[in-house]
Amino acid sequence: MWATYLFPTLIIALHSFAVIMVLLVALAFFMYGDRKIWAAVQYRRGPNVVGPFGLLQSFADIFKYLFKEVIIPTAANKPIFLLAPFITMFLALSAWAVIPVSEGWAVADINVGILYVLAISSLGVYGVLMGGWASNSKYPFLGALRSAAQMVSYEVSIGLVIISVLLCVGSLNLTDIVLAQKTIWFAVPLFPMFVIFFISALAETNRPPFDLPEAESELVSGFMTEYASTPYVMFMIGELANIVLMCAMAVILFLGGWLPPVDIVPFNLVPGVVWFMLKLGFMFFCFAMAKAIVPRYRYDQLMRLGWKVFLPATLAWVVLVAAVLQFIRPLIIN
Repeated sequence: MWATYLFPTLIIALHSFAVIMVLLVALAFFMYGDRKIWAAVQYRRGPNVVGPFGLLQSFADIFKYLFKEVIIPTAANKPIFLLAPFITMFLALSAWAVIPVSEGWAVADINVGILYVLAISSLGVYGVLMGGWASNSKYPFLGALRSAAQMVSYEVSIGLVIISVLLCVGSLNLTDIVLAQKTIWFAVPLFPMFVIFFISALAETNRPPFDLPEAESELVSGFMTEYASTPYVMFMIGELANIVLMCAMAVILFLGGWLPPVDIVPFNLVPGVVWFMLKLGFMFFCFAMAKAIVPRYRYDQLMRLGWKVFLPATLAWVVLVAAVLQFIRPLIIN
């Protein structure tokens, strides 16, 4: 009887391990791509020495950090100081359990997948707060406070954007959200929400031009100032995994997930996972270009944009979508 429970658990564990390994390798190349795009905008070559075309530069950087000495400040709260980066990385990787890269290609295709992603992303702020507080230093603490306020502020607008999508779908399952876009991608009828989601995702992941928690001109490296070696790498992996996660959510919610752009034979022959990766790469390119060409906001501008622009705009759009679905859509169908 024990085998009835052991084998499914073993299969899920192997599936999870495979997803994490593929994701970690992919993150190294996403980091390489980010540096290459930034270099191209500034008319530089970027990484080009380690491996062909510099493709192994990210792996070299990771190994360098892993073999460096772990330095813990004397006045730091050591257990929390070391636990913070682990929590950040663990939560960032855990959210990928429900992301479907193709139909049936998810570790857990649960009916409340979108709520799971929102819950995991909301918990991510604890790792940042713990790291900033446990460092017992001014700059990390200020960076942690900034990050907490920023992430909470823009989670509100992201939640309302997701509600507008869920109203059109009628399901919290991520696979159902993708399949609901067979006729038209939600980026077309919900284009303003797509733009707001993209900008809010930049702020949610502390990405330029909203990288105020790590503003080097003011806070050195923000909440990561006192970190080095392996803990620093764990923070970086968690941050990059969150960025790619937000790109994946944009693809699922607005760009049709693994569905081809046009339902014709040549496009249908391409595997769904390839379409998903192409769209994911496009969204990451947009994230990288925002980092390269948009100047950093002031903190008051950041808060004003979130609470005085995005919050009323998303609320109004949710009401508009609900009104259209309730009153106008039945008239069109009839």
